[in-house]
Amino acid sequence: MGHVKGLRCKECKKDFPKEPIHVCEFCFGPLEVDYDYEEIGKRVTRKSIQAGPPSMWRYKELMPIDEDYKVGEHVGFTPLVRAKNLGKALGLNNLYVKNDSVNHPTFSFKDRVVAVAVSKAIEFGFDTISCASTGNLANSVAAHSAEAGLKSFIFIPDGLEAGKILGTLVYGAQLVAVNGSYDDVNRLCSEVAAHHKWAFVNINIRPYYGDGSKSYGYEIAEQLGWRTPDNVIVPVAGSSLITKIWKAFHEFQALGLLDGKVQTKVFAAQATGCSPVTTAIKNGTDVIKPVKPNTIAKSIAIGNPADGYYGVKTANESGGYGEDVTDVEIIEAMKLLAETEGIFTETAGGVTVGVTQKLVKQGRIKPDETTVICITGNGLKTVEALEGHYTAPTVIEPKLDSFEDVYSNSATV
Repeated sequence: MGHVKGLRCKECKKDFPKEPIHVCEFCFGPLEVDYDYEEIGKRVTRKSIQAGPPSMWRYKELMPIDEDYKVGEHVGFTPLVRAKNLGKALGLNNLYVKNDSVNHPTFSFKDRVVAVAVSKAIEFGFDTISCASTGNLANSVAAHSAEAGLKSFIFIPDGLEAGKILGTLVYGAQLVAVNGSYDDVNRLCSEVAAHHKWAFVNINIRPYYGDGSKSYGYEIAEQLGWRTPDNVIVPVAGSSLITKIWKAFHEFQALGLLDGKVQTKVFAAQATGCSPVTTAIKNGTDVIKPVKPNTIAKSIAIGNPADGYYGVKTANESGGYGEDVTDVEIIEAMKLLAETEGIFTETAGGVTVGVTQKLVKQGRIKPDETTVICITGNGLKTVEALEGHYTAPTVIEPKLDSFEDVYSNSATV
């Protein structure tokens, strides 16, 4: 028997076979992958992982695929950057940035989940990949579908950033913009999924797709020398990533791969204009109140998060918290990261940096603790957010005296 036993309901614990399904037919709870950890433990060691490829597939035995991966050979194993300059600005002595803004091929952490989803869809025999997306997922589904030679049909809310629209169309995908929010798009996709036999990565393939995010957590632990950080700040949209990082840390612990136990505090980060999860955490409840998104951080603007309850649960169980930042604070944080570490992140990264700054001021993160900020997407995708925040370059004649005039004037400013 392989390392994937089947699916299991997160609520009632009913078992289901390995099929393209995502909801329990008994209690309507979400399904998750059920792994044979005893079998995995016989094969997975630090040495076996380190002997693997420099990609997320070094953790293949912990991914929910039965055959070899079909796409995304170079996805993952992104840098864990020691952010001394940003740390100094924030008052943190052991700060790291997990930088998925350079992830291959579409510059976001979504490449991890889609590489798994498309590989699993091929195992199930699908020829068309589909999704509802706020942008990054659309890019990744289109790219990996092209690599696999599959058709892709992608739905987005109207008004997304131009870079994300072009970054989907360039791969030859069929792209449909829906007049509404992401939640409207997602509801439509649920209806479409009932009429078309497509692999919807965040619907019928969702249990497998989500576990691709575990690789983000595995890498953090391995790159920190087989230990987990004291704090990790995670951007929250649907709440899958935050739960999977937490799951990854505990899987490594259960398999005996870590030095010590997991004592990480997990912090949820959202934009004030779309903060149903962090609002619930602040209010001391696990009931998610849906909101209508109104923020520049469009990639995490999900007003009714599918895993919101579990995002709250993860933050609370870990001893973490939830915080949000305004659009103005997001922009300032994007600029701060770029100016201190040379990392240009999209708006979601501005959220995590800005939230970290708040958490430090609140005393929730201590100066000498090891802290990891999750940067999940590239700033070139959301350049519109910075329009009007920088002046145009000075134009001079191709003459030395023309430059010297500008130089002397700038020196006196």
